[in-house]
Amino acid sequence: MKRKPLSLAGQVVVFIIIAIALFWVLFPFYWAFLNSIKKPAETFQPTWIPFLQFTPTLEHWQSELAIPEIRRAVLNSTLISVGAATLAVPLGTMAAYALARFRFRRPANGTLTTWFLSQRVMPPVLFVIPFFLIMRQLRLLDSVWALILLNATFTLPFPVIILSQMFRELPAELEDAARVDGASRFQAFYRIALPLVAPGVGTPVPGGLTYREAHLVCELIAKTEGLRSLEFVEVNPILDERNRTGELAVELIQSALGKTILR
Repeated sequence: MKRKPLSLAGQVVVFIIIAIALFWVLFPFYWAFLNSIKKPAETFQPTWIPFLQFTPTLEHWQSELAIPEIRRAVLNSTLISVGAATLAVPLGTMAAYALARFRFRRPANGTLTTWFLSQRVMPPVLFVIPFFLIMRQLRLLDSVWALILLNATFTLPFPVIILSQMFRELPAELEDAARVDGASRFQAFYRIALPLVAPGVGTPVPGGLTYREAHLVCELIAKTEGLRSLEFVEVNPILDERNRTGELAVELIQSALGKTILR
């Protein structure tokens, strides 16, 4: 049954709702960014447009990034996020294809899908002791590799669940025709199915860790301060009566960036 398109009034209402939702979500970050590039004397002034209403400054960012701990945290977050995505997305793509195209009996496809989903349902703290013992056996404690493997474990369900549905929606006849022409199963996957779902391969990357408990697992595994990411950089205490709104805005953005990068 073909769905009736929305009228002009309905489209306007939908657009207004989306605009309000975007404003509700993005305005706090915009406000924090503005305060991070304002001078202390301009913090509480009703100025919202850089270069037109006020002259931006990077002094708050320079003072924060001058702290060695924050610079190390930025580097660690980048290495962990890129490494986890590089590991989880290819493995999850192949697992998703297997779940979509093959029929397993023991365990069944549904059981395997539930197992992947359980990594999101189970409290990540339950993985602390097993991961600690495994990393100790592999001699990877207090290393970036341990954090990459940990983050990849929690990120893996996203590409599996999302891409398996995308592979199911592809006509299997396309791959059967490639097999008839002499292509192997892997060639049919790599040359036929994968290019068709390529736009969706990057979709699971922003997923990843959404629970703060999962970040706690990273913290427990990485007990060395030099391996901590932006998520665990402590906000500098206010030790004087200066207006530190700019520095706090920078720290807010860094904290949000740390959570986003690890997702």
